[in-house]
Formats: sequence, C-alpha cells, structure tokens
Amino acid sequence: MTRLEQGFTQIYTGNGKGKTTAAIGQAVRAAGFGLKTYIAQFMKEFPYSELKSLKHLEEWITIEQFCGDEFVYKKELPGKEELAKAKKGLAVAKEKMLSGKYDLIILDEALVATYFKLIKTEELIEFIKRKPDNVELILTGRYCPEELIELADLVTEMKEVKHYYQKGITSRKGIES
Repeated sequence: MTRLEQGFTQIYTGNGKGKTTAAIGQAVRAAGFGLKTYIAQFMKEFPYSELKSLKHLEEWITIEQFCGDEFVYKKELPGKEELAKAKKGLAVAKEKMLSGKYDLIILDEALVATYFKLIKTEELIEFIKRKPDNVELILTGRYCPEELIELADLVTEMKEVKHYYQKGITSRKGIES
C-alpha cells in the first residue's frame, strides 16, 4: 500500500470560487496514486454533484456531510441540532484521521463553520496538532482565522476578481453545486 512519507496542512480560503473544487481535485489526484481520502463536509447537507461523482471513486475517497447552512439564509445563529452535527462531524473526522486508514483528510467548509460558531477555532487547532506525520490535511472555507494560517504549511487564498453572480446568475448544477 502506498503511503505518504510526510503530510502537511493546507488551507484554501478567500472569497473566490474554487476552494472545495481544489480540495476535491487533490483527493482525485491522491486516488490516482492509490492514496485514500476522507472528506468531511460542514454546512453542506444539499446533494451537491460531487457526492454523485465521487461514488465512482469510493474505493479511495469517502465523503460525508455534517450540518447544514439553512440558518445562514434565515439570518439566525445555528441551533443546538446543527451544533451537535458539527461536533459529531469533527469527532468522526478526527477518528478517521487517527485510524491509519486514510492518507488525506479534508475538512471542507470547516473554516467558515468557525465563523458561524459551529466549530471553535481552538478545536481546529487541536485537530491540526493531532495530525499524524504521514497524513495530509486540507481545510477549506472563507474567513480563515489567523491562528490557523500560522499553523498551516500551505495557504492559498482564492480571490474573487470577477464573478457572474454579480450579473444575477445563480448557482448552476455541475458547476457550483
């Protein structure tokens, strides 16, 4: 079985499009080399198209969704149920990371989940510090706390320069969702 000798912590953040797409692209690349990936998606209970396509790679990539984002559109704080789902998601992801079965762990939208108080920054700091040396870790989402940027080995900021949302075009199946 192929294993990483050295794993790093990567962050994909910023207001631009492509954070989740980049992380999933990394998972697909890792699968091509025989590495196994676990993806925990936070604030995404919608049946995004990546769920369907990644089923074809389920031998190498496992993806699970934890907690929704409906409270954002309602302009409310997340309820106890969403907080419990996020906590469970982080615990499951930590278990997967420490199991020795996965080479790459992706916490998709975990950074924006800290912004909405679903996950505490301290919990992500602890998660990063517990990462085994041979596991790669990717965190995605807007509003990355500075403390996490300092801990990471690689940080990429996706910057929106121009977006068709500004012309009133909404999320399109297969492209944004």
